[in-house]
Amino acid sequence: MEQGFVELLAGNADHAAEFDGRFDDLQTSQHPDFVTVCCSDSRVLQDRMWNNDEPGRIFTCGNIGNRVVQAADSGTVVSGDVLYPIAHTGTDTAVVVGHTGCGAVTATYDALTGDLSDAPGIEHCIDLLKPMIEPGLDALPEELDRETTINHLVEYNVDQQVQTLLDSDDVPDDVTVVGAVYDFQDVYGGKRGELHLTNVDGERDVATLRETHEEVADRIDRRWEY
Repeated sequence: MEQGFVELLAGNADHAAEFDGRFDDLQTSQHPDFVTVCCSDSRVLQDRMWNNDEPGRIFTCGNIGNRVVQAADSGTVVSGDVLYPIAHTGTDTAVVVGHTGCGAVTATYDALTGDLSDAPGIEHCIDLLKPMIEPGLDALPEELDRETTINHLVEYNVDQQVQTLLDSDDVPDDVTVVGAVYDFQDVYGGKRGELHLTNVDGERDVATLRETHEEVADRIDRRWEY
């Protein structure tokens, strides 16, 4: 067996030894406080980004492009993995987490502005992102370099995912929906790995957000106001 996987299993043994007693109250049910929707990128560590090691606290979802939607016979709907904790476990806060330099946003941008050919499963994911990102193309400032363009669209995509949850009849009005960007590329000027809040319940204006949420004002930032 590949040595790297053997090392993963050894790490799991350490995990099991440490966490053996932490599942006692979670044997038959879960009631996470948060559902997070992150991009399925190996650089985006869903629990570690919050420094969370508490089982049952965060319901984690990951997919290409931190999408909150999936295709159904009736059309595009809120993804079941995002909706499940909201509908069935009492979760009342949803957090959409994009990340700097997102490959899914890059691929969607390339598909919208040129041509993209990939495996059908990947193209399906990109097709779900296209209607989210396409309206943002016309709003982009002129003469941006490619890297800045992508990071602007990362924020735009997070905004669209947040708004989709806010607009959905399947998501109760009392659910708080937060948008954030995970930065490991020095785009926001903080420490690598910091989360920057960019959207709370549809509000995007940085000054307004900082005034309204003073307790986290230093974590609120955007690269693109539109």
